[in-house]
Amino acid sequence: MSPSDTPGGRWSDLDRPPLNATALRRALIRPGGLWTSLEVVPATGSTNTDLAAAAVRGAAEGTVLIAEEQTAGRGRLDRNWSAPPRSGLFFSVLLRPGDRVPAERWVWLPLLAGVATATALSRSAGVDTALKWPNDVLLTSTPDTGAGPGRVPAPVERKCGGILAERAGDAVVLGVGINVSLRADELPVPTAGSLALAGAANVDRDPVLRAVLRSLEEWYGRWRETGGDPSASRLQQAYAAGCATLGRTVRAELPGGRATVGEAVAVDGDGRLVIATADGAHESVAAGDIVHLRAASAGE
Repeated sequence: MSPSDTPGGRWSDLDRPPLNATALRRALIRPGGLWTSLEVVPATGSTNTDLAAAAVRGAAEGTVLIAEEQTAGRGRLDRNWSAPPRSGLFFSVLLRPGDRVPAERWVWLPLLAGVATATALSRSAGVDTALKWPNDVLLTSTPDTGAGPGRVPAPVERKCGGILAERAGDAVVLGVGINVSLRADELPVPTAGSLALAGAANVDRDPVLRAVLRSLEEWYGRWRETGGDPSASRLQQAYAAGCATLGRTVRAELPGGRATVGEAVAVDGDGRLVIATADGAHESVAAGDIVHLRAASAGE
């Protein structure tokens, strides 16, 4: 039995109690369901790395690996993801879309995870969420600035989660990191946020994790049943509806020092961001080709 199966041990404290692995298994693993096994470990370098190795060894679809602490967590382009123990949710899931979904549609899996995570956080924690293409989950709020009637301040957006999808043979490992109880002095960068800092109605990690995994199961099942068709599964529409990037002027920095600047107008059927440039052209950029995406002034 792992330390996270019981309320005692060095992983237990009043502010950040451990996850209850036994209760999570009881709630999530069921006959005919997606999730087939669930393990909570006290610490590891990267749940994605561990689960990718397990996938190569033949681990079943629906394997879930959760760490109370990651010492070498990774984001997109191998950027570091670190947080204090038990301050968030750090987990990976193993998926095998197999013959039911063509490999070229697997690019939608990180976007699917974004939709599922944002939806679950809104429902379980009572927070407003948005998605930054391609793989960030944002918490949004409208500050009370006392600006007076007729003036609506711009929403404040803070990154509270990130998603990383990696191929492992004939499988895909989806890693998700969510800041739950991080305090202001623990944030890695000023633009980060957490459920606690956003005034979430619920910062108990167990029900939040259950909500995210159930939402992932629902969206993955719908997507797989349609052969990975992003439109028929309503995934493309849901992503566009929740994507804060669309409608904004952005600068997409590409390899070799090239950049594309324009309005982000759509996410196409291949999961690429469509940018309308000043000369009237439309350029589609893939997540794998982006070095950095940021807001830009219209005249840049």
